[in-house]
Amino acid sequence: MAAPSIPNLNSLRGRTGLRRGRGRGRPTDPDATTEEDAQDARDKIIRQTDGDASNSRLSAVQLGYLNDEYATCFLQGQIPRRYPLINRGTYVRTSAIDRLVDNFLSTAIDAHASNESAAPVAQIISLGAGSDTRFFRLSSTRRRSILYHELDFLDNVQAKLSAVTSTPKLSHLLPNTRISPDKSSLLSANYNLHSIDLRDLASATPPSIPHLSTDLPTLLLSECCLCYLPPQTTSSILSYFTSTIPLAPLALILYEPIRPYDSFGKTMLANLASRGIALQTVKKYYSLEAQRQRLKTAGLVSGQGAADVEQIYYGDEWVGEQERDRVERLEWLDEVEEWKLLASHYCVAWGWRDGVDEKVFGEAWKNVSGQRTDKEVVDDEIM
Repeated sequence: MAAPSIPNLNSLRGRTGLRRGRGRGRPTDPDATTEEDAQDARDKIIRQTDGDASNSRLSAVQLGYLNDEYATCFLQGQIPRRYPLINRGTYVRTSAIDRLVDNFLSTAIDAHASNESAAPVAQIISLGAGSDTRFFRLSSTRRRSILYHELDFLDNVQAKLSAVTSTPKLSHLLPNTRISPDKSSLLSANYNLHSIDLRDLASATPPSIPHLSTDLPTLLLSECCLCYLPPQTTSSILSYFTSTIPLAPLALILYEPIRPYDSFGKTMLANLASRGIALQTVKKYYSLEAQRQRLKTAGLVSGQGAADVEQIYYGDEWVGEQERDRVERLEWLDEVEEWKLLASHYCVAWGWRDGVDEKVFGEAWKNVSGQRTDKEVVDDEIM
């Protein structure tokens, strides 16, 4: 499933004065006469969100918020400059998830430092990866240590596969690949691209995922992906992974909207709905605490954490004062209060289950603060 329209905080306009971001298209297809046609139309809107996500990322890279030499590889033509608060949101989301991922990989690699084998020691599965560049960013130093999977709609997989095979900067990182005749998958020792509708993983007969390891410590990534699906479907998808990988350490990092019940959240949902975008999980997992409990209920019982984007940006353990000063010198941001309001409606949440013999995630994330704070009582009161 495509990465969504909102991780870069570019989802609102109207009384907030913001343009809407990644999603494009009308709410429904005029030719949609059946439920299947309507679902196809909704899926198309979701698939089309990936291009704007790439544009937002490149905007942040070009202005110096982020370092990503691969950001241009999946884009064509001129890229419009994003608003400062959009660039800042892209920076916070990316930096926070990068920190959690890097801590996991460093811990897993250190645990196998005496192992002379070139085999991967950690697995990452990115749900709805779209044109995300994370594998390629990691590959310069850690490619051989990672078994990386990306799952997405067929259209997005084919577009990414085309970019990978036609761009030497990308293709040279992937020796000995096998590409299916219909261009629906790419398999290699370290990077695997799969055309899989995530909803199929929730079915009674889910498809297999080639090259999936059931033994390696595994991290699932969902950057505003699962929020498009009904809560029961997302639970079934997570159950697929917890049952398929029953003994190895397993974790999930989510990036999702929260707080839909206050006035800002209601406006946010209304604006997205007017464009055919339905966030189906946000009312159930409406707060940081609801996200933590969601992860625990999913079987990630060893630990859970969550923080909103505002907390991450102004929390010195996430973004230090010196780094925050650097970011704020890149662009003048007039709408400071608007930025804080918008940032408080998106969160990063993470949870994990230790393995029988390994506690890689507990060690990797032991110093990452995501416990409940006193301020969260507001979320309880608004319900």
